[in-house]
Amino acid sequence: MELKDIEDFKNKYNADLFFNTDIKKFNWFNIGGKSKIFFKPKNLIELKEFLKLYNNRGKMFILGMGSNVLFKDNTYEGVIIKLSNNFSTLSKLKSDTIIAGSACSQKKLSEFALENGISGLEFMYCIPGSVGGGLQMNSGCFGTEFKDKLISLQCIDTNGNIRVLPSNKIKFKYRSIAISENLIFLSATFQGKLSSKKKIKNLMEELFLKKNNSQPSKIKTGGSTFKNPIDQTTKKAWELIKESVPENTSFGDAYISKKHSNFFVNKNNASFEEMNSLINFVKRNVKDKTGININLEIKIIE
Repeated sequence: MELKDIEDFKNKYNADLFFNTDIKKFNWFNIGGKSKIFFKPKNLIELKEFLKLYNNRGKMFILGMGSNVLFKDNTYEGVIIKLSNNFSTLSKLKSDTIIAGSACSQKKLSEFALENGISGLEFMYCIPGSVGGGLQMNSGCFGTEFKDKLISLQCIDTNGNIRVLPSNKIKFKYRSIAISENLIFLSATFQGKLSSKKKIKNLMEELFLKKNNSQPSKIKTGGSTFKNPIDQTTKKAWELIKESVPENTSFGDAYISKKHSNFFVNKNNASFEEMNSLINFVKRNVKDKTGININLEIKIIE
């Protein structure tokens, strides 16, 4: 990949653009090699100009907060784009409607909704990811998903063109969204319902307590590893894993959390191969013991 013009771009815009960047520190698993190009655009103009210059010459991955991605240990031969805090603004459009930048955390969005007496986004308080990542995954918990509250999505394609997609034009699936990979999410508009701040806060605290009681925290994990196989059984992925896999199963420093069987953990310095071996072992055992196929919820980035 020719890099001279990209180096010129970096100098022209004084851009936060780096070469051969260690990507371990940018994901919750703390696993991965390097990225050939790592770009953190400061504003929309910088992002548009870079996309025009890059012109689809190689791979591209948009990184949110890194809470549900697993990188390989080799070099990512392309560009990883991580939107800066300038893409994390929050504002109220109407009394019950909020527009949120895609780099904003879901937790901050739910807190902003609380401040403005808007109910419906409480579930986001429990999800450790960005708004953009939540959109890409159609994230959800405790019976509510992004699709239930989304009004529209503002994005940019890889040619630098801005587009607005109403939610009724987007095909949502369980923990995924059927949308072109050539679109980068910039912001999203959500609608809730007006309610008392006390009720909203009580629900947020109730959901957060439920989450903390059942899921591990402050460890190197990517959250739920597998999707619940809702089209095959009423059982959750963690139940199938618990029934099918010995509790102390590990591969090197990659192991299964004792608190939640669907959370896989990097104990110290697990490699991609160790974590991937654990994933494949669990998937195979569940299939052998139950006949059910479980599919990844985390994204493996190659």
